[in-house]
Amino acid sequence: MDPLDFLTQEELIRFFHCKKTEISCIEEPHTFLHQLRDHNLVPEKLYQKVIKMRSKERRQEGVYQILDWLENERGQCVKVFWSCVFQDHILQKYPVLRLLRNSLLDGSFKLYESLPDTEEPNNNENKPVQKEEKKVKGKKSGGKRKKSVEETEEEEEVPGPSSYSTPTRKKPARRPTFGSPLKRGEKPDIWTWDFYKTCLPVTCGEKEGSLYRGKLAKGIKCILHEGHWFSPGGFEKFAGKGNCKNWKLSIRCQKTPLQKLIQEGHLQCPRMKRECVLKSRRVLFPVSSSESSSPQSSVEMEGSSEDQEEESEEDGEEDDNEKEEEEEEESEPVDLSEFEAAVLLVNCGSVTGNLYKNRFAGSRSKSIRTEERWFTPEEFVKQELTLTDGHWRKDILCHGKTLNYLVKKKILYIHSLLCDCDRCCPDDRLAQNNDDVCFICDSDGKLECCDECPRAFHQDCHLPTPPKETHGDKWMCTFCVWKFNQQIWIHKSLEDALNSPVDQNVMRCEYLLLCLYKEDTQLVFTDDPYTTVPGYSSVISNPMWLNRVKRKLQRNLYSTVGEFVDDIRLIFQNCQTFNRENDFGMMGARLSEIFEQKFRIVFKIQ
Repeated sequence: MDPLDFLTQEELIRFFHCKKTEISCIEEPHTFLHQLRDHNLVPEKLYQKVIKMRSKERRQEGVYQILDWLENERGQCVKVFWSCVFQDHILQKYPVLRLLRNSLLDGSFKLYESLPDTEEPNNNENKPVQKEEKKVKGKKSGGKRKKSVEETEEEEEVPGPSSYSTPTRKKPARRPTFGSPLKRGEKPDIWTWDFYKTCLPVTCGEKEGSLYRGKLAKGIKCILHEGHWFSPGGFEKFAGKGNCKNWKLSIRCQKTPLQKLIQEGHLQCPRMKRECVLKSRRVLFPVSSSESSSPQSSVEMEGSSEDQEEESEEDGEEDDNEKEEEEEEESEPVDLSEFEAAVLLVNCGSVTGNLYKNRFAGSRSKSIRTEERWFTPEEFVKQELTLTDGHWRKDILCHGKTLNYLVKKKILYIHSLLCDCDRCCPDDRLAQNNDDVCFICDSDGKLECCDECPRAFHQDCHLPTPPKETHGDKWMCTFCVWKFNQQIWIHKSLEDALNSPVDQNVMRCEYLLLCLYKEDTQLVFTDDPYTTVPGYSSVISNPMWLNRVKRKLQRNLYSTVGEFVDDIRLIFQNCQTFNRENDFGMMGARLSEIFEQKFRIVFKIQ
């Protein structure tokens, strides 16, 4: 879901206004500024001025100046701005922008909607000064006089000095959650205000968060900190106060412990049922029938149950949250056929990957593959930077269900710690960094592994043929070579690309061929159709296939890129002529479309 689809222009502008300072503090803002420039969101003169700044402080001030200009001069483009900075490559580089996007998704941005508007200076500012002059005159006369009723009412109506009415300097907006618009001498009972009916600002040590009353009453995770939910006990540990083991005292609202708010009825906190405590006590400390029937033993049991109840409540709070989440998962109807595939799409926050069942053995098995590398579940959770205490069982999701749920449903199996199978105790641990099958033909055998990505290839499947011995040097596949080189290539017109000599573009042509081999999973276009398709020669007079293009490219039989492209297009033209509208014809049309898109990307055709 894209937050820009359901948020209004006014909400986006208010959120942007509050977050300018936070955005300006990003490290290495050059990529961020390039993105703004590419989308015409920053004037060239201001961009050049900021990009040349070397001092970190001056750079931050320059970025803020750009954002301030954007708000004042291009406020109508705020949606374009957020769409621009929420691109994947920008979110990967700047975690703070990822947190801002999560804030828009989970609704915590609503806290910024109640910011007071800046007021224009008016004549009321002169009133306190006039009063001070009156006081000075009173002192000169040496006597005191009783204030009249009119003067008393006038003083009560006069507002105190405010930073919002000062026109000389514009300050960045502050979060209203942790500010307190109280008058001097007024008791800070903010938990009674209508503004805080659903959410209270809380602190624990140096950490700040927002406590949601309704979630606390249900006994689920209720404290939101930078886009991540915590239980009270978890937030206490996160703040470094885990040794206290009493979150009701360590977590405070306006320096008042939550325990006091609970006792006074301002907050509702569920308590564990005594029956459960007594049952667990009987299991741990069995007593004889005579002891259990004696009055003394029953009094001791009843008297100590309250203390044990509090301890169990604190120690088992996170377990209760997990049980509640599990109950919610169990209560929802689930089609288990969604999990039958050998490879499952999983995500942890904004990070996605593919979980391979045949590799999964538990937390330390490299079973989740992304475009960059293989991860264990424990490593995969750490890729989501917004999670501070993530756990792979509950934070990695597949079709909305946790991996813990898949383990309970016996869709995934966790091996014993003593297991010595190939997954748990491989002979070569470095081999787990690459795929078990060829990236092109999807079959096993003797594979050559790329040292830059997870891909592996047969000798005959890769272009060019990998060296049999690297003598300790790293080997990169064509996909990685293309990725590293495409950034430095310049844009071309279609005519220039087709007229380019092949000997200067061999790697690009090899990359395009490999992409087609990868897509041709049924090997329809790989071999000579005269030998594989009955009646083909009676319809098609000039056949062409991928292996033939591959041999001509390896033997330097193409002089220009246009000749190479013509042969590829001939393959799909023949396919359309022979197959018309059947499945093979549709497959050829799909591969033809893929090739044309890849061709324009690879040669940067404008």
